[in-house]
Amino acid sequence: MAVARIATFAVDGAAKYGVATDRGIIDLSARWGKEFPTLREVIAGDSLRKLAEEADRHPADYALDTVTWLPPIPAPEKIICIGVNYPDRNAEYKDGSDAPKYPSMFFRTPRSFVGHGTPLVRPKASSQLDYEGELVLVIGKAGRHIAERDALDHIAGLTLCNEGTIRDWVRHAKFNVTQGKNFDSTGSLGPWLVPYADESQIADVRLATRVNGETRQDDRTSRLIFGFRHLIHYISTFTTLVPGDVIVTGTPTGAGARFDPPRYLKPGDVIEVEAENIGVLRNGVIDETP
Repeated sequence: MAVARIATFAVDGAAKYGVATDRGIIDLSARWGKEFPTLREVIAGDSLRKLAEEADRHPADYALDTVTWLPPIPAPEKIICIGVNYPDRNAEYKDGSDAPKYPSMFFRTPRSFVGHGTPLVRPKASSQLDYEGELVLVIGKAGRHIAERDALDHIAGLTLCNEGTIRDWVRHAKFNVTQGKNFDSTGSLGPWLVPYADESQIADVRLATRVNGETRQDDRTSRLIFGFRHLIHYISTFTTLVPGDVIVTGTPTGAGARFDPPRYLKPGDVIEVEAENIGVLRNGVIDETP
């Protein structure tokens, strides 16, 4: 059975959701919209798989190249990003430190992300726009103090992130990176949500990032310092996870800032984040307009 690809998209400015297939997008918001206004409600209703099965009964409503792709989860309550979660990323700091004892993390705003196919915006305030390819967990079942043994039961689906960063702005303050992580339209999420099935689906996924066809990042989720079970357990210790919450799980080594000289993104560049059995998240780059 083909992997379901459940997307949020816009047609003539109106947000919709449906299933992306090789023959086009089946608009299920037109059929389920009263019960489930957005994918957040679909997830909360534990109906992602039902949605995918429903799509098999209908012809495509839109060609893939006629829609505007949006981040899969509209207005998530939380977007939690994990830092320094691959061994080679820890080594990049060259401080001789062992692997961290606890995950590093920060929050991002929904406005800082665009969808698949929409250009990232290099802001007027800085030319240091960088890329970070990451695998994303989307929470399906609410929970607090979730045990590691139960953690994966709380995942609804998987997607991808280019966790774009303004490098000089993450160093403006002594203890936080929030400014450099939240410029409008500097990151992307998508292209769609793949329903979670079982642990084999995420245990050893190859994750790669390409810039203009050149592979810059390439690693596997089996090498994560903090695995998916632990992340969900740890985060749920201090906050209640709810359906639609987004956990961006960390990026491999190879971001532009780590080259000598640095290789930051510029208008015209194309960034692709790819993960096995999920897809390819692709975005260009433009400059912020006055």
